[in-house]
Amino acid sequence: MGTCLMENPAQLSVDEDLVLVNATRNGETAAFEQLVRKYDRKLLRIAQSVTRNREEAEDAVQEAFLKAYQRLEQFKESAKFSTWLVRIVLNESLMKLRKQRASRELPMQSDSQTESDALPLDVADWAPNPYELYSAAEFREILTKCLEGLQPALRVVFVLRDIEDLSILETAEVLELSPVAVKARLFRARLHLREKLSRHFKGESLDLVPPARQTLNKLVNRV
Repeated sequence: MGTCLMENPAQLSVDEDLVLVNATRNGETAAFEQLVRKYDRKLLRIAQSVTRNREEAEDAVQEAFLKAYQRLEQFKESAKFSTWLVRIVLNESLMKLRKQRASRELPMQSDSQTESDALPLDVADWAPNPYELYSAAEFREILTKCLEGLQPALRVVFVLRDIEDLSILETAEVLELSPVAVKARLFRARLHLREKLSRHFKGESLDLVPPARQTLNKLVNRV
């Protein structure tokens, strides 16, 4: 890529994504490749949380990057590039999910309860670094299976907020929901996960699985 990007770290520190976006618009394709490398794993995790299929998740990510590249002129610099990108991959993933289930799946905005149902005064973070817990080898498979049991609308909110660490406002922007609706869905997702994890580890010593013990305790104490 051009040396102008490599030799100006001060500019990159202001907003690296915006610098790379503008470089791409100016014809530096290597700049977009940097954006791909930066976000591909994150987008794959999000896509897979929706599709629950590795191959389709990979296709969704590829299509999302292609659409982002083709529509880069539509990106407004007042927005956050990562949020814009996540919204695109979610749309691609949802289209694949609908095809999987022959249009039987409800759209992300649909829900069987009103968003204010069981809404707490506040929804506290249940882990200082959720991704560390999620990626722990001894716990990842268990939590993944529990997540798969959630409704897509709840699962995606949980993944964006508690796994990918987006803020409430960023999650709301990505899903085109109100912050109140995001908090309500997050509360319900955490509640369901607490119940699923409690049933899974009933009768077992959580001391053998520290990430599970920490997560369960957080969910129990803060929901």
